[in-house]
Amino acid sequence: MKRPRVVLADDHTMVVAGLSRLLEPEFELAGTAENGQALLEAAERTEPDVIVADISMPLLNGIDAVREIRRRGCQAKIIFLTMHSEVSFAVEALEAGASGYLLKQSAAEELLAAVREVLKGRTYVTPLIAREVFEAALHGKRAPDRPSVKLTARERQVLQLLAEGKSAKEIASLLNVSTRTAEFHKYNVMDKLGLRSTAELTQYAMKHGLVS
Repeated sequence: MKRPRVVLADDHTMVVAGLSRLLEPEFELAGTAENGQALLEAAERTEPDVIVADISMPLLNGIDAVREIRRRGCQAKIIFLTMHSEVSFAVEALEAGASGYLLKQSAAEELLAAVREVLKGRTYVTPLIAREVFEAALHGKRAPDRPSVKLTARERQVLQLLAEGKSAKEIASLLNVSTRTAEFHKYNVMDKLGLRSTAELTQYAMKHGLVS
């Protein structure tokens, strides 16, 4: 019998190794990714049944990576495994196309059950925050100051790269745009968020989980 294929995305190699050991008796490890851009490539290359991803990853955060994965038509079931226990993150993750949301503190106890559940077409949210998440989703609640509300996908990525210490020239190279375009996005982000410096952009990105 063919085992379901899983891709793991996390920028901590020890986390990936631990998750691999947990999953391998029952599932096939189709690939790993150390950042959001690598996750896009792995999802397209391996065509997995399930993706287990962190939210805070370099180059492209997990939620925006999942939005892009869905835009490209990938039908894999997606589970977020993260340190973020805030309800707003879980609601946004589910809205982006995830079927599961777990906290790293309970991964050993819950991950296998979560993968089995999403493969059956169900949604799995850790019991640690499940009640609050489903109540928030039911009433359409979300944090009004989340970056996704005000910024485009490209602007969120530029914000993340700036917060990771990349220069406009480096961002331009990574995104295959001109330096002038990268700077244009930067100043658009600052204008929309009412921020005045790269330091303030970095603090904002850290607060909202775009960088660790």
